[in-house]
Amino acid sequence: MKAAYLEGNNQPYIVKEVSTPVPTGQEVLIKLEFSSFNQRDIRVQKGIYAVAPLPEGGLAIGSDGYGKVVKVAENADPMWMGREVVINPGRNWGDNPDAFGPDFKIMGCPDQGTFAEYIAVDQKYIRPKPLYLTDEEAAALPLAGLTTYRAVFTKGRVKAGEKVLITGIGAGTALLALQYALAAGAEVYVTSGTERKLERAIEMGAKAGFNYKAEDWAAQANALTNGFDVVLDSASGKGFAKLIEVLKPGGRLVFWGGTDGPIESIVPAHIYWKNLSILGTTLGSNQEFADMLSYSEKHNIKPVIDKVFPSLAHAQEAAEYLASGAQFGKIVMANKV
Repeated sequence: MKAAYLEGNNQPYIVKEVSTPVPTGQEVLIKLEFSSFNQRDIRVQKGIYAVAPLPEGGLAIGSDGYGKVVKVAENADPMWMGREVVINPGRNWGDNPDAFGPDFKIMGCPDQGTFAEYIAVDQKYIRPKPLYLTDEEAAALPLAGLTTYRAVFTKGRVKAGEKVLITGIGAGTALLALQYALAAGAEVYVTSGTERKLERAIEMGAKAGFNYKAEDWAAQANALTNGFDVVLDSASGKGFAKLIEVLKPGGRLVFWGGTDGPIESIVPAHIYWKNLSILGTTLGSNQEFADMLSYSEKHNIKPVIDKVFPSLAHAQEAAEYLASGAQFGKIVMANKV
């Protein structure tokens, strides 16, 4: 089969002939139609994703995908044959709902991912494609949907009437978080460094937006809202202290990324004096994946698609576009040669 392949860190994607996986045990073989890019892929390519470095010799990475089952192994349920499916990118979460176990990993590094024509997946990690989604949307939902569903509901415990701030609203995760929080009945506000992204988020239902490039954006937010019950963040970095500043006493700050680098300049008293909860989260369990799909369908929640690239040969172009930060939503690639 053909794959969009990384031969090493800081190397471009190339289309390469690799072995087609053979499903064993309870696995099924999926012919992938579409895949989508995540910040994780950028970090793996650059060699800065310490928890799952690129293996020696390279890999076809990618953690999101949609396709059709074309073969089932000897112990897999034959009912999957011919079915259109989406894939939970998490593996081996374990029995603790609060955190993953020692064997947890994410599809697409260190094992083969979705930037290829085929992938073998244990049947417990697939679900029927939600019929209300397009093929491209189905490929874009799994990782971002599971990450933000857990952040909003399991960790953030967002409730109707609460004021929620979502940072970096151009990101695919942030746009899904906006939809989940609105569906829960929250009053949602957003940040971005781009005025047009703020405007588009308001068109989607956000109450107001703040440009984080303005030095006084936190003061503006506090003046307008009197503080937030929940802040949802995927950037961390130097702006993290301002997120603490805009939380109400007893508020929750949930974060799942570090695209802006290490967290700096936190004053401990600003956290404990306000009785704040700062909560990290990563992906989610297989049960949360099923719950996310059900909730998304019930509330007609769809990932925003910014751009669809036409083939595996465009993987490097897609990765560079994501790294530019210009996108508003998810970046999808057709798994054609």
